[in-house]
Formats: sequence, structure tokens, C-alpha cells
Amino acid sequence: MIVKRILLLLLPLVFFLPSCHKAIKKQQLSNAESKAVIAKIKQKGKIIASTDFNSINYFLYRGEPMGYQYELLQAFANYLGVKLEIVVNNDLQKSFECLDNGVCDMIAMDLTKTMSRSKIVDFSVPIIHARQMLVQRKYSHKSKTEPIRNPINLAHKIIYVQKGSAFAERLKNLQQEIGDTIQIVEDPVSSVEELVLLVAKGKIDYTICDEHLAGVYERNYPELDIKTPVSFQQNLGWAVKKGSNELLKALNNWLANYKGSKEYMLTYSRYFDNPRSVEFAQSEFNTLEKGIISRYDRLIQKYSTHIGWDWRLLASLIYQESGFQPRATSRGGAVGLMQLVPNTAKKYSVSGKSSPDFQINAGVKYLKLLDKEFLSSVHDQNERTKFVLASYNVGINHVQDAQRLAKKYKKDPNLWTNNVDWFMIQISNPQICKDSVVLYGTCHGKETYNFVNEVFERYYHYKNVTDK
Repeated sequence: MIVKRILLLLLPLVFFLPSCHKAIKKQQLSNAESKAVIAKIKQKGKIIASTDFNSINYFLYRGEPMGYQYELLQAFANYLGVKLEIVVNNDLQKSFECLDNGVCDMIAMDLTKTMSRSKIVDFSVPIIHARQMLVQRKYSHKSKTEPIRNPINLAHKIIYVQKGSAFAERLKNLQQEIGDTIQIVEDPVSSVEELVLLVAKGKIDYTICDEHLAGVYERNYPELDIKTPVSFQQNLGWAVKKGSNELLKALNNWLANYKGSKEYMLTYSRYFDNPRSVEFAQSEFNTLEKGIISRYDRLIQKYSTHIGWDWRLLASLIYQESGFQPRATSRGGAVGLMQLVPNTAKKYSVSGKSSPDFQINAGVKYLKLLDKEFLSSVHDQNERTKFVLASYNVGINHVQDAQRLAKKYKKDPNLWTNNVDWFMIQISNPQICKDSVVLYGTCHGKETYNFVNEVFERYYHYKNVTDK
């Protein structure tokens, strides 16, 4: 992904491009609409947040979603008692449009609070205070160029910044302060992190980033110098639609307690003070630069076509089962990437020593067999996939017991969501299993219910950060 961004170097310099939020309507919600915003969030059972995809805020590592903003968002969603849905926008213009059009409920990234932005969105209380720092390379004997320490020396320098960022606004003000021209290029393609990487690679000379990120980038890329501030401390926070007072009140109340908690301190330390952040950024398991989920992506893509699934859904199932470990063995004897139970593994001649190719092929054959069992009755593919996943986890007999219970109690036996899934939970109860339509006894139905939800939740994250 990042390599593609280098194409920006072929673009002509674009000076003083319009700010990303000028086209956004200055629309104030009424009190009734403000209350309706949070009521709608509670009703739909989820909050939708726009954030950016990079090696700090939101990324995949070893198949699992991680990130500073992601963890904060998850904690806030838990506080509201709803699920979290993330919309990835590395384009600030699209983030503001997402909020303005009601596609998302909030923007959760390091947004600098400025007067111009405050006219179109409402900011949370500050989450972080940070200065803006000049990103440049260290002195080298080859270039003979000393790092800039005085902003006056930025005159006539070319500085690339993310389009619509507060960095451009600050540099324009800095020009007035130093009484000279700075050549500001608002890049319409690259994110802050991608521009930092371009500096590290010597493709461009200067960019700007916020201070709390500077230390992370300096650890990740030792050739960088990020010691020169170009601003005073500024307030960084999240944004909600103008007039969303009830949501803003809930957010600020949560932040007032959360920011002083041990949980927040551990989260902050994990991403900004942790030497392992270098591992996150540079590991082959980080999806950011290489666009991969696992080392088995090509095999998963190949065999997912056999069942007509999105390969990222199959990848999520494999992660759920084995964490992408081909030699994994469960206490119950399930083996391999797909964790086939002994009888099924024997049917397809699979063992823990079988090749990943053979294991995935066998698992997909079994999934296809389960799919055929529901094909004539469950016509919606998305719903049928949930029945297949549940059957893969607990066995088709227990799923059919849940279907019979659903039918008996006037629910749709061919609809998983809010129908059969509820009865799947109930057959964990021995009393429920005394019902005459339950033929196969109790099972860990709540685990199966969670299994289906977790596979799909991770699948949505995989879709966020990889190409189809």
C-alpha cells in the first residue's frame, strides 16, 4: 500500500490546496435531533466511527485488530453497551463527509482542534496535548546536510503534509511569523505515516507529525530526526457532528474517567512507550505495508472460491480455529489450521503433519458439505454462512436442535440472527434440552453463538484493511 503512494512524487507541486472541511455543511442539530443521535446508536446496538489505518491507530497484527484508537473506541463502545463498527478513512475529507452525511457517528483520530474545524464539528475534551514536529533525516556524511533546528530556516523548503491536515494551516501561519515563503505541498494521496516513511526512504525531505507519534516513528526508523517543533502544544481529540450534545456529553463523561484509569495508561504505553512498537510496524504479520493477513493468504484465496466465500471470511475462521498454526492440536484432538475433529480429519485423511494446502482444502470440502445441508432451506447466503459456521463449531445435529426449538416457539428456523441463534444459547441449559424436539442433548451453545459473532466481527476488520 505504502509503495503505491510513492507515485505522488510524479504529481506537480500543489500549493495551498483548499482545506478539507470547507465543503462540509455547517449544520447544527436541534435538541431533539441530538437526543435522537444517541438513541439511534443504542437502538441499532452499535456505534460507527471513522478512523485511519496505520501502524499505531488501527491495524492487524498476527490476524487480530489492534491499535491505540481501536482500543479506545472499543472501550467507549463497551461504556455505551453497544458494538463497535469502524469505517477506515485515511482521507480527512472523506472522514468529515462521513460524519456530515451520517454514515458514521464520530471521527476517532488525532484531530487538532482549530477554530475553522470547530465551526463544522464539536470536539471532545482533549485526549492528547502535542506539538507539531518537523520530520527530517539525521545528518549524514553523504548529504552533508545538518537537521534544521530553527523554523526560520524552513524558508523556501518544500514540506509535504497530508491534505486537509492542521499541519498545512500551521505552516501557513509560520510563513507569516518568519516573513518568508515555505513551499507547502498538501498531498492528496498519502497519510501522515506514509509521508514519514517517504522521508525515511529519502524520497522527500520534510513532513510534519504530532509529537506523541514522533517517538514511535523515530524508533521505527532510526534515520529520522524528529526533534524540531514547529508549533506550541495543541489540543487533539475526537469529533462528533455539530450539535450532537448528548453523544458529546457521553463521550466527555467517559473520557473524564477513562483517561485517569490504569487501562488507559496501559493502552497508551503499549503504543507510544513500548519498544515492541517497532515489531508491530516491521513484522511480516503487520497488514499495513504488505496488505496480508497471514502467510497462507494465497492458499486461502484459492480454496475460498470452491465454496464461494470471501477469502477474508475463510481467513477469519482459520484464525478463530488455530491462529494460523498448521500444527495446532486441541485437547479434543482437533488438528491443523482448520481444527478438524478426529472423525472429520480421518474422513479427509488430515493430520497435524499434513501440508497447509491439504489442510485448508479438506476444511473447505467439509464447509461445502455443511453448506449443502442448508442450501434448500436457508436461501440467504449470509444467513446460511452463519448456520455453516455454527455447525462447523458444534456439529450440525445441535444446530438442527436449535432450529426445531425455533420452529416450535414460532421463530424462523431458517434465520440465524435473532431467531435460531437465541435458541442455540438456550440448549446450554439441561432443562431446555428436556424438550421433545431436542434430540441430541446439551452443548456449549453460548460458545457457538460467540464463535459465529467473533468470526464475522474479525471478518469485518479484515475487509477494512485488505483489498478484495
